[in-house]
Amino acid sequence: MSESWPQPRAQPWPHPRQRAWVEVNEDALEANARSLCRSLAPGSALMAVVKADGYGHGAVPVARAAAAGGARCFGVATLQEGVELRQAGLSQPVLVLGNLTHPDELRACLHWQLMPTLSGMREALLCQNLAAGSGRAMAVHLKLDTGMARLGAPWQEGQRLVEAIAALEAVELAGVYSHLADADAPGDGLDPLTQRQQQHFDAVLSGLRQAGLPSGCRHLANSAATLRSPGLHYDLVRVGLALYGHRPAAHLGGELALQPAMQVRARVSLIRTVSAGVGVSYGHRFTTSRPSRLAVLGIGYADGVPRLLSNRLQVLFQGRPVPQVGAITMDQMVLDATDVPELDQGAVVTLLGEDGGARIDPLAWSEPCGTIPWEILCGFKHRLPRLPLQALRQPDGGGQG
Repeated sequence: MSESWPQPRAQPWPHPRQRAWVEVNEDALEANARSLCRSLAPGSALMAVVKADGYGHGAVPVARAAAAGGARCFGVATLQEGVELRQAGLSQPVLVLGNLTHPDELRACLHWQLMPTLSGMREALLCQNLAAGSGRAMAVHLKLDTGMARLGAPWQEGQRLVEAIAALEAVELAGVYSHLADADAPGDGLDPLTQRQQQHFDAVLSGLRQAGLPSGCRHLANSAATLRSPGLHYDLVRVGLALYGHRPAAHLGGELALQPAMQVRARVSLIRTVSAGVGVSYGHRFTTSRPSRLAVLGIGYADGVPRLLSNRLQVLFQGRPVPQVGAITMDQMVLDATDVPELDQGAVVTLLGEDGGARIDPLAWSEPCGTIPWEILCGFKHRLPRLPLQALRQPDGGGQG
């Protein structure tokens, strides 16, 4: 049974739940932030990493929920992501984790009071020149490469760079940080690479203390390191995946009651009955072996459902699994609803998230695709509306209230 649609005067088309959508549980985000804050070592604070549009959840609502749960600051990857938070009225400190090298980018950081990441003196001198005469110092974080071989200055140059940055009158060194390459490695203790990276980081910090140089806020831990050991927390932890309710590895964070915050739903647009021996979708990669009821969903790989999941995906309807069959196409996919006669045109199914006491997590998609849950969450396109979570109406099978 399909739901009652709003009248055009009350809700002009397109209705946000007409086809397919992402629902975000902001209460879960706030609870996750609160739980993470309680788990931190004394004196450590939580940075909510809201890059990539809040891992596909929507950066602004995620940031607001995380702040309500105790997050002190935000991490983004790009300048535009930081500007979006400021335009939404969020005033907490924002660190741009990506590398900004053009004077106009750094000038925008000064204007919007965003903190750029520095990997060397060139950008530090640009910041000095831009901020001089502005009336306020430009806050920056220095990143050190301790073993990732990505962004950051070589850790061996850390003390020299801090000394040079500290001499710049219009630049404030607000933090020194690095990034771990293998913090989610299996095992109980720290893996050798993480140990080595922490030793390099600590060597720089020790040299700064001995020289009487400022380090600002010290931070090293991502989600995995945050869940792995309080000894990696320092002054700040940068948490992404765990904030959204997912552990970066099965052996990490089991003691925290993290709640997945994303649900992906779609509506059945057509039911059709076919005979045995009918090929389904492009290439006929599935052929019916019996008379079948096929349900068409208006969601496909252009929305972020990997085509690699063709014939391997299941969705949920009132807690019951329903298999996807045939090739997933750009805008649609087909379900075999033969064994679920209650599934009718207009009904809502769940592709990711909770439905009727059952749940599908991103890992169920990432493992068959040979990738990681991060990529699944970040892959949902913006033609899927991001909407506040609503409970599925189960009694009549009528889809979304």
